Amino acid sequence: MSRNVQSNQTPTVVVAMSGGVDSSVAAGLLARRGFHVVGLFMHLSIKAESADAEDARAVADKLGIDFYVLNCADGFERIIAEFCDEYARGRTPNPCVRCNQWLKFGHLARYADALDGAQIATGHYAQIADGSSGPRLLRGRDQAKDQSYVLFGIEREMLGRILLPLGDLTKSEVRHLAAQWQLPVHDKAESQDICFVPGADYSKLLADRGVELHPGPIVHVDGRRLGEHRGYELFTIGQRRGLRVAAGHPIYVVRIDPKTATVVVGENEHLLSARMSVGGINWLTPNPPVRATVQIRYHHAGAPATVTCDGNAAEVVFDEPVRAITPGQAAVFYDGDRVLGGGWIDGTREP
Repeated sequence: MSRNVQSNQTPTVVVAMSGGVDSSVAAGLLARRGFHVVGLFMHLSIKAESADAEDARAVADKLGIDFYVLNCADGFERIIAEFCDEYARGRTPNPCVRCNQWLKFGHLARYADALDGAQIATGHYAQIADGSSGPRLLRGRDQAKDQSYVLFGIEREMLGRILLPLGDLTKSEVRHLAAQWQLPVHDKAESQDICFVPGADYSKLLADRGVELHPGPIVHVDGRRLGEHRGYELFTIGQRRGLRVAAGHPIYVVRIDPKTATVVVGENEHLLSARMSVGGINWLTPNPPVRATVQIRYHHAGAPATVTCDGNAAEVVFDEPVRAITPGQAAVFYDGDRVLGGGWIDGTREP
């Protein structure tokens, strides 16, 4: 039984409100269940943010809840800096995971502590349920919207104070509730971009941040030099578009070597790897797994694997090779719908 929104009392809950429909409905659900809801908009000092803040404030007014704006610009700068640093290292970062891990839940918890240890809530599509060893993080019911992957970095000790009101709902049900309650954001479009990379043009961000591009060769796995690139920092594993070289058939980025500024390309089969190393793991279970289903990116279905743990690091051997394992991305370990933990892909080994 999910414990996400069940309570016989009326405690205070601090809800992260972004100005979107999901967090707005999360706040509305909690208010209707008798919680004293405090909406918190985290000001990050990025363009086009003022409209979102006004949307969040309008929703709070409609719901009749308290609303505050918290300046989080300093913490957000750390996320942008790491984003640029990872590309400079030839890796592909996942800033949304870092934002949850470093910023969102941290600021929510600190603000809630100032309110005598209030609970905290977000509009993520995931669930928290009680288990024999304590609260467990689970996938959301809407498999198409499940966001448990980006929440693995939450501290295990914090799970007990988090509420996820949308965990049992689908996106269409959330939209329906927003329209039924006449929330001003009920038909607001959903952004698909990283909030600080409008239009997904991260090359402009790197340039604006002074990240030096290192040109070098584009080399086929068989050793043939196919052309030149203007910066290895602009590539990611599995990339097909934008290579500007021709091979007569589809080719993909299969490896990036920052030391020599070489981008290695090959065919689809060269993207397959059976082993990877994962570091910086945050375990949400007291007993790290020996077997798990491992998800290597947000829209990956997950693949069965054997996991050899060493503290907060692990070696993962998949039952069958998987495609496009990407250093810098998150690897999240599941047992069915339960999140066991997750970490950061350090490297791969070809089968």
